[in-house]
Amino acid sequence: MSEQAPRARERELRKARIRRRRLIVVGGLVGVFITVLTGIVVATATPHRQASAKPGTTPTPPVASTLPVASTPPAPTTPTAPPEVAFDRSTHSLDDTTSIWVVVNKTRPLNPLMFVPSDLVDVPVPHTWAPQLRKEASDAVVTMFSAATSEAQLTLASNSAYRSYSAQQSVYTGDDTTTARPGFSEHQTGLAIDIGAKSGICSLSVCFAQTKEGIWLRDNAWKYGFILRYPADKTLITGYSYEPWHFRYVGVALSTQMHNTATETLEEFFELPAAPDYR
Repeated sequence: MSEQAPRARERELRKARIRRRRLIVVGGLVGVFITVLTGIVVATATPHRQASAKPGTTPTPPVASTLPVASTPPAPTTPTAPPEVAFDRSTHSLDDTTSIWVVVNKTRPLNPLMFVPSDLVDVPVPHTWAPQLRKEASDAVVTMFSAATSEAQLTLASNSAYRSYSAQQSVYTGDDTTTARPGFSEHQTGLAIDIGAKSGICSLSVCFAQTKEGIWLRDNAWKYGFILRYPADKTLITGYSYEPWHFRYVGVALSTQMHNTATETLEEFFELPAAPDYR
C-alpha cells in the first residue's frame, strides 16, 4: 500500500466528523426554535390569566366558554279577545218606583199612585217652566245641555220635567196616545224631561225631530244616560205616539247597552209585554 492511501482515508474521516458536528448544531438550533415557538403560542393563548397569577399560587385553568344553543322560537299566537261580560239586567229593579230603571207604562202604574220622589232638585238649565228632577237625572241634564252648547253650539231648554199626580191630572187631555193618566206618567217619576230648543221652534211637536237640536239629542242623549222613550213606529209597544222631545233617564250603563244593541224601548229590552192600552 502506498503512502497516499492512509492520507486519503484520514481526509475522509475528517470530513465525516465535520458533517456530524454540523448536523448536531443544526438539530440543536431547530429544537431551540421549536421550543421558543411553542412558548409563544402558549403565552398568546392565555396571556392575562398566566400573567395575573400570584407567585406561589397555582393558576386557575381557563374555563371553557359556553355559547348559547340556538333554539327554535315559539310559534306566534293569535291574541284572543277577552270574554264579553254579559250585561246584568238585574242591577236595578223594574218595579220599584224609586229605581232609575223603573218601567212605567199603561199596564205598569206607579206604586203608590201618588208617588213623590224624595230627592227632587231644581234643574239649572234654560226652561219654559222651572224644572225639577231627581238629583242624578238633574246632574245628567246639566251635563248634556252643556255638551250640546260646547260641541254643536246649540242651546237646549226644558219644556217640562217632574209633574206631580195632581199636575198630571191638569194636563191629561183624555187622548191616551198623547198624554198619560195620573199615576201612569213617567214625568211623575222625576226621571223624564221634555226638551226643546231655547228658540221654541217646534217645541212639543213632531217637527222637533228635524231641527238641529232634535237631531243632536237623537244621536247623543244615550251618552248621558237618556233614551228617547217614545220612538216612531213603536206605539203598539209603548202606547204613545212619536214624541221626539220626551227623554227618560235610565243611567249611562243601560242607555249605552240599548244603543249598542239597537234596542229602542224598555219593553223590548227587558222583554216585557207591550202596553198599547190601559187594562
